[in-house]
Amino acid sequence: MIKHEFVICAYKESKYLEDCIISLKKQKKKSNIKLATSTPNNYIENLCNKYQIEMFVNKGEKGIAGDWNFAYSCSDAQYITIAHQDDIYRENYSTEIINTFDKYPHALIAFSDYSELINGNFSDNGFNLKLKRIMLKNLRNHDKAYRIKNKRSAIRLGNAICCPSVTYSKEALCDYEPLFKTGFRSNVDWETWERISRAEGEFLYCNEILMAHRIHEESETSAVIGDNLRSKEDYEMFLKFWNRPVAKVLTKIYSLSEKENNV
Repeated sequence: MIKHEFVICAYKESKYLEDCIISLKKQKKKSNIKLATSTPNNYIENLCNKYQIEMFVNKGEKGIAGDWNFAYSCSDAQYITIAHQDDIYRENYSTEIINTFDKYPHALIAFSDYSELINGNFSDNGFNLKLKRIMLKNLRNHDKAYRIKNKRSAIRLGNAICCPSVTYSKEALCDYEPLFKTGFRSNVDWETWERISRAEGEFLYCNEILMAHRIHEESETSAVIGDNLRSKEDYEMFLKFWNRPVAKVLTKIYSLSEKENNV
């Protein structure tokens, strides 16, 4: 079995896709790279040919959950990273993530700290990032990262786990496929973390910045914020942890953080 693969989830013609590919090609610990798309075009095909990447076309369910599930299904590796086309990964990402899994072979997911990339500038210490690091403090001790209360502490006040930084254990999560559920647009990943948080196995948090998440006007995050759908989905997620009055208050507070996604 292949130990680790990246599967890039590509959509339309992102000008940042090649930067993502290059960052994966530059990994110190080499992993195979695949690409999944529901919008095949010459631009994506040419990049795949240039970098000798196998391309898979999603002819089934579309949308964020459908595209991510398809990307996940494209790999039979032990560990899978769904790389987002706009983001870039530091050269030691694979090394650190796989080394962490090796120490905790029953873990569900492993993920890292990250920086935000806005208009070409890297931000490592924005307010949202600092807040998320506080929320993740109970997962810093990997020996206790299997505890349900510690896993849920990272997601009960918001989604502190950066989706593109996550690598999944295919075997540990086999009972949870399809991994991503339809019905959400903004919080597809948050819903998944909540659902698998009760399963046996660790959420392994590497508190080192190993990738950069790009925020720009054309990103899905910015689009969702623009149509105000996110608040509705945030409220639905908070109800999984809190009663209605508390969930309403948290939704209002959480919406303030969305301003950092305006570029």
